[in-house]
Amino acid sequence: MVLKTGAGVLADRPRLPTAVRSVLGYYADSGVFDYASLALKSEIDDRTERMMADVYDRVETALEAEFGQPVSFKYDTKLILPAQLTLGYVYREARRAADGDPVTEEIATGVPPVESAALSGDTPDLSPREMVVRAEQMTRLSIEALVDGDMRDAINDDEFEDFETDVDVDPRRVAETAQAALQSHLDGLLDEMPSIVADAYQWAVDYSEAHQDRDEHFRALLEAAEDGNEDAREAIREEYKFADYEEEPATLTDAEKDLPYSKTQYARVGVIYDGMLDLYRLAGIDVDDDFAKAIVLAIIGAQVWLDDVDDYADDRAEGQLTPVTAEYVLAPDDRAAYNRVVDVTEQYLDLAKAYATDADSPLTGIAVEYIYRSGDPSVLPGYH
Repeated sequence: MVLKTGAGVLADRPRLPTAVRSVLGYYADSGVFDYASLALKSEIDDRTERMMADVYDRVETALEAEFGQPVSFKYDTKLILPAQLTLGYVYREARRAADGDPVTEEIATGVPPVESAALSGDTPDLSPREMVVRAEQMTRLSIEALVDGDMRDAINDDEFEDFETDVDVDPRRVAETAQAALQSHLDGLLDEMPSIVADAYQWAVDYSEAHQDRDEHFRALLEAAEDGNEDAREAIREEYKFADYEEEPATLTDAEKDLPYSKTQYARVGVIYDGMLDLYRLAGIDVDDDFAKAIVLAIIGAQVWLDDVDDYADDRAEGQLTPVTAEYVLAPDDRAAYNRVVDVTEQYLDLAKAYATDADSPLTGIAVEYIYRSGDPSVLPGYH
């Protein structure tokens, strides 16, 4: 108990790096400190960085063809974190199944070609090495799908600040060329897999896009609510904050479906990662239900606490309805709105951390802690 208390005190010291504070904070909260998980993070980072390097190489080849000169390309996205955590989860489970044998060290740089026969979705009793190979295949596919989807959103929203090149060219042209190159390769990967894999991927995309199709309606509600229209406020409560699921996700329990903004944020971001986890399952990998809940709830919490909080001023100016802008028209004052945003965030992240502990995935628990400690709520009205 003394060690946990001391860890909690250190975790609250802002001078320490956020990563260190996250490890200490998770230990103080859960009593779990697993050095092997910390060592595993470095290996996961190395594997996924190589996968991202392949993505960049593919895009740079397309950009060189488009602009007639070599182009260095980087894209700042944090959306691949759940794929990294899932790969870490499988590595950990595979090593346990192999009684500590080095099941990943045999794999050279890159990932073996995806083979349809290896992805039937109903193959039981995989060997530890087969688990790892399939997990790397699905992680590569997931990373490309996540980055492709993020690029599509950036193009739709005219937001190109995360696209980095070393030449002075039209950023939209860069983004569209990069996304087209990724989409072409992703379509090829999906064509090589059983149709059930492509169907699962498309289902998640369609579910998310159905939510995006209501964007103009939600914008209209926010504008009316800002003008004092009580009917619009009530519509935001019923259609956005406490909306009913038409097609319920198997991942979440009834209690989680009743959380504020559950349906809309599941459709906005959660379903994409739910679909990602289904790809691993279709590859014959057993993904624990608690781990899946931790991932989905963490990504919803991260969307609110990091992106929506940080973008509050811009979203409010541009009329974008998010859980954060919603609270600032639903609450009686700024201080109450601020407190509600914190409360919503903590509901999602506390549950995610609890599920990570139940799934015996310390790396995920630490990542959830990192999300919370990386937020900057001081940008919101009503802070202190």
